[in-house]
Amino acid sequence: MRFTIFQDSRIGDRKGNEDRVGYSYSRDVLLMVIADGMGGHMQGEVAAEIAVSEITRRFQQEARNRLKRPFDFLVSAIQSAHRAIVSHAVAQNLLECPRTTCVACLVQGGRAFWAHAGDSRLYVIRRGELVAFTQDHSRVQQMIDAGEITAEAATRHPDRNKIYSCLGGVVPPMIDTGRDFALEVGDTIMLSTDGFWAQIPAVLLGNMLRKQTVVAVMPGLLAEAERRAQGESDNLTVVAMTWENQDDPNVADTESMDDEQFATSTNTTQQLGTDVPADDVTDEDIERAIAEIQNAIKKVPR
Repeated sequence: MRFTIFQDSRIGDRKGNEDRVGYSYSRDVLLMVIADGMGGHMQGEVAAEIAVSEITRRFQQEARNRLKRPFDFLVSAIQSAHRAIVSHAVAQNLLECPRTTCVACLVQGGRAFWAHAGDSRLYVIRRGELVAFTQDHSRVQQMIDAGEITAEAATRHPDRNKIYSCLGGVVPPMIDTGRDFALEVGDTIMLSTDGFWAQIPAVLLGNMLRKQTVVAVMPGLLAEAERRAQGESDNLTVVAMTWENQDDPNVADTESMDDEQFATSTNTTQQLGTDVPADDVTDEDIERAIAEIQNAIKKVPR
């Protein structure tokens, strides 16, 4: 496989970082996973850590070759992470079980598969357009679906942090899976927590990816998301992968890896070779943000 991947997590304006993120790959399969520990509950960062660690562990245990049933693996791994969080709470005699959102994505055979619980998101961007995405398990998403509020109003709604599916807690998570998605050269899959997607509309993300690579553009977009939050930034976390030309010798190929070898990363940057949610953003907003982001990119240490 040939792909380019970027990953980063920032604390924003919070006292600690409750987000966790990771990716792992073998010669045939790539896993990306992101979790946002729920700040209104005890040890949210522990729940997120357990989720990413357990799903990655299961991946490295079962994905030595291509997975026969990718969706079954994703659902089973997320359920396993939920049970591990509950077991931790019991072992520590916690009065309240830690909780976290979760999105996990597999790529194999030129196809992508994903599953999620909560309001951390997955986007697929193709030629600058949002062509696939997850649907938040949130109160405001239900209100949007019912026509009660707009997507723009949801970002300021007092119920925007109310989630009805998560890992941890007394109720097992409701897990939604995406469709079997065939990738094209240049497609970018991005997983992010709400600290990022709430500030960066998909239309802006797509516009930027038309002009620059995912590795070049994401540091500036993270900085722009923090700036837009105006001193109230949540933790911001992203892992994003661009599917490259599989015959391009300039991009490293995972085919050179040993069959039982895995590469794994947390909070680092590395290079390897439908209906769309409404975003109330004007052309002027986009052009202004692009100029600001390009300026931020220039300031990012190389």
